[in-house]
Amino acid sequence: MKRRLFIASSLSALAGCGPISAALNDNDAVRRALASVEPLNHRLIGTRGVAREYAESDVDRHFRVNGFATPSDSHYADLLASKFARYRLIVDGAVDRPQTFSLSALERLGARTQITRHDCVEGWSAIGKWSGVPLPDVLDAVRPRSDARYVVFRCMDNDGAGTLYYESLDLQQARHPQTLLALRLNDAPLDPEHGAPVRLRVPTQLGYKSAKWIARIEVVGSLANIGGGHGGYWEDQGYEWYAGI
Repeated sequence: MKRRLFIASSLSALAGCGPISAALNDNDAVRRALASVEPLNHRLIGTRGVAREYAESDVDRHFRVNGFATPSDSHYADLLASKFARYRLIVDGAVDRPQTFSLSALERLGARTQITRHDCVEGWSAIGKWSGVPLPDVLDAVRPRSDARYVVFRCMDNDGAGTLYYESLDLQQARHPQTLLALRLNDAPLDPEHGAPVRLRVPTQLGYKSAKWIARIEVVGSLANIGGGHGGYWEDQGYEWYAGI
């Protein structure tokens, strides 16, 4: 069991490292190995794991920027010009009470601050102080139906070719006590480069799961007809859907 978990975490870490990445992603044996241990990782780690929380003195005050470029379309420019006063987060899908939240309405749902480490698939990490709304509180407000299985995060950034970023969690991961809709980083409102006005923080999984620039949260019964059907932009390229660390 330990060997299988080691294989999963080691291959996942290598999956984003330049030429090694290409070789691994094109290797059917590697893909089969990752697929075979993903359910085990999810069952043993995803259901019980809690990410370590750090002290204020551990915080990286200059938190590294990564991922796609900050959105530059007219819609995002308008939000930025209004200092996100016109931002509205749509939460809908397989829920009893679909809702649209302003930033102030989100803040009224609940609050949590955590100092956790962001682990990038490229091999670097940084510790940040994140504050925002626990995602379980948002889900409680919209009341997922009995047929709901997954939570999909629709984002405003794209890969340069027009394909919008998206990610997903199952309801169990979404209700993890550390899963957060972050509004602040290191005691300041999120800046555009770090995903303003709302980004996801999933400290129990690799960084690509922590989607930035969230525009909509959709609760669904299946991922099959969303994107490439694998649950996320990078997952559609061959990365693991459950990216536990």
